[in-house]
Amino acid sequence: MAIPTNIKTLLSGDVVEWARIEFKETWDAEASLKSVCAFANDLDNWGGGYIVIGVEENEGQPVYPLKGVPVDKIDAYQKSILSKCKLIRPAYMPIVEVVDYENKKFIVLWCPGGDSRPYSSPKTMTKDNKERIHYIRKMSSTVEPSNDEEKDLFNLANRIPFDDRVNHQAEMSDLNITLIQNYLKEVKSSLYEKSKTGDFVEVCSDMNIISNLPEYTKPKNVGLMFFSMEPDKFFPYTQIDVVQFPDGLGGNNIIEQTFKGPIQQQLRDALQYIRNTIITEKVVKHPERAEADRFFNYPFAAIEEALSNAVYHRAYDEREPIEVRVENDRIEILSFPGPDRSVTIEGLKSYRVSNRRYRNRRIGDFLKELHLTEGRNTGFKKILDALEANGSPKPEFETDEAHSYFITRLFVHEGFNSVDKDVRQKEPKRSQKGAEKELKKGNERKQAIMDLLIANPTMTQRQLREQLNLTRKQIQTDMKELQEEGILMREGSNRKGHWVIINRN
Repeated sequence: MAIPTNIKTLLSGDVVEWARIEFKETWDAEASLKSVCAFANDLDNWGGGYIVIGVEENEGQPVYPLKGVPVDKIDAYQKSILSKCKLIRPAYMPIVEVVDYENKKFIVLWCPGGDSRPYSSPKTMTKDNKERIHYIRKMSSTVEPSNDEEKDLFNLANRIPFDDRVNHQAEMSDLNITLIQNYLKEVKSSLYEKSKTGDFVEVCSDMNIISNLPEYTKPKNVGLMFFSMEPDKFFPYTQIDVVQFPDGLGGNNIIEQTFKGPIQQQLRDALQYIRNTIITEKVVKHPERAEADRFFNYPFAAIEEALSNAVYHRAYDEREPIEVRVENDRIEILSFPGPDRSVTIEGLKSYRVSNRRYRNRRIGDFLKELHLTEGRNTGFKKILDALEANGSPKPEFETDEAHSYFITRLFVHEGFNSVDKDVRQKEPKRSQKGAEKELKKGNERKQAIMDLLIANPTMTQRQLREQLNLTRKQIQTDMKELQEEGILMREGSNRKGHWVIINRN
């Protein structure tokens, strides 16, 4: 079997965080088995981890020159790894690969989070030892859990993350070998060569994107999200909607673009579209000096990180797309639901965020391998740094008490304004006939909304959207305009109230 990344990437620490990697000069059965157990338990849903044998470490980082594993010890180490890992309960076996790097040999153990948590391993290797411990990872260390941490670990037994679950409605034919090969080639995995000539199911098993039961081979959700041509077939509204309001929220001119397909592709396509149609550079020359001031309406790096984080952290079992709203003075990136409970509203306001647990550990691993997102808790800093370097205002991060949604709000550089000629030149030209047709559609939608609300005043915006087959943005815009025009009003609370038609023309 082969690991889904390469040893050079592991040694760099750029993609897989140091806390998820242990370097061992030799195979130490007692210490390493505890780390295998801890990675398998994956208490914080980081995605498990790696043990690299043949590398001396200093404070968690590799020491150069690399030593490697003597060739005459490779076989003995592998046999010991196999026998010792059988002591883990319930049964768990890491994926082991012998790799060549810089003319030396290394053994890499990939220990993804297991499906049968919690796992335990012997406290010692003595023959009379009967004590077993549910080891966990804390930062870069393998430790015994506290009572509360052990309770959390047992609670996780029935909470396999959605992206790591087997999809019983899918078939192996739903996974596209070309997409898999493109990914493996891009991340320079040794699995790439095997994927060209080897067994397809074995390759998918090595990547941990299918169930491991030989009698029941089905794709996992993460495999379908990245390596299916139509992931929305299994996860409706898995898409990114980029909605522009050139005339403001009250205007009739709305430009909407939807990006579907494998989630890494829709992310790249949406970012390319934003770069080409929305990002604008401005050059301000000064008579008293030769250097001109250059800045963008929005720094692309900030948008890239914010949108990548939305793809990383959204819930794919909720039928809500990621929405990028582009107004004259801001860009808002909306996703559902909100962040983990460890992220507080006060922390978001002060930009002090330390997310303890991650909703989509496997999605995060793949995105990091593709360099589409950063390591843990680094996204906020990257956004802030990009905005500061561009001279842009500070962002806003918003959620509610129920953590039901998350908004990243980026404001336009003060050198641009809502009527800036350079910005308007970016807007696609639209014919008068097309504008009239769109306006007519808007009136027809409003009429249909009022008809439904007269029949059932308690309908929610989601119910209206599903009934009329509209996007969330269309419903939100039409409802807002109906209220501003004095035709529609809300009585009572959002949960128990109802709609009232005041003046229907």
